[in-house]
Amino acid sequence: MFIDLHTHSSRSDGTDQPRELVAAARAAGIDVLGITDHDTTSGWNEARTALDEISPNEPPLTLVCGMEFTTTYAGISVHLLGYLFDAEHPGIAGHIERLAQARARRAQQIVEALSADYPIAWEGVVEHAPDAQTVGRPHIADALVSLGIVPNRSAAFATLLNHNGPYYVPTPSPSTIEAISWIIDAGGKAVLAHPKAASRGNSLPDEAIVDLADAGLFGVELWHRDNPEPERENLSKLIGRLGLRTFGASDYHGMGKPNRLGENTTPESVYRELIDGTYMEVFPR
Repeated sequence: MFIDLHTHSSRSDGTDQPRELVAAARAAGIDVLGITDHDTTSGWNEARTALDEISPNEPPLTLVCGMEFTTTYAGISVHLLGYLFDAEHPGIAGHIERLAQARARRAQQIVEALSADYPIAWEGVVEHAPDAQTVGRPHIADALVSLGIVPNRSAAFATLLNHNGPYYVPTPSPSTIEAISWIIDAGGKAVLAHPKAASRGNSLPDEAIVDLADAGLFGVELWHRDNPEPERENLSKLIGRLGLRTFGASDYHGMGKPNRLGENTTPESVYRELIDGTYMEVFPR
């Protein structure tokens, strides 16, 4: 099976609408697709509807509903993937609402700071987020690209929107351990996304991953383009020593990033363990 469990739609910072994400996955030959937008579950229903429209004569596609939680561990920004949980769990529902409000304020603060030095305005940024639940840094990056200030989204994040840059504004986030507890309490399973992504400013030390494993972490993304090759051997050994499951995924964002659907995948045996005993079932069953 061709299994890609980490992708984004236009409901967060991808460029494909959820139904377009489903179509792109089918075109790429994906068998199992995870939709994991940042801090929102709003794309789930549209993606499910798109699956309903697939003809019985066409190759099937299975959808795994999830979300990428923005969290913090010891001052480090950590992205945590939660799968097949009850989205009405109070902790998770509250997190989604708080993050939406915080992101809106943060984006406006960043644009206001940038506008002192560059010809960027809030109205122009909003045009790049027609389907998103909240405007975020990726949409600011797209506005900077359209204005010719930077060549692409990656360049924006490497310079003007970098976490060490003068325009950076942090996002108030729950602790990673707290988010793991929410996911487990809501009947889901938690997977650590790209833990050695130093280029994002959120590379986790090994002792942090040990703590997260003790808190109930289910698995770790090993095969991800942002985990540098030299780090992967040691990370693989750590995952095995802790008894965690090993994941791989594309982290696809449509035109927003160069990541290609299916460029990294998860073994079927790990996928089967992931979906066993969760609150939600995969779709279609």
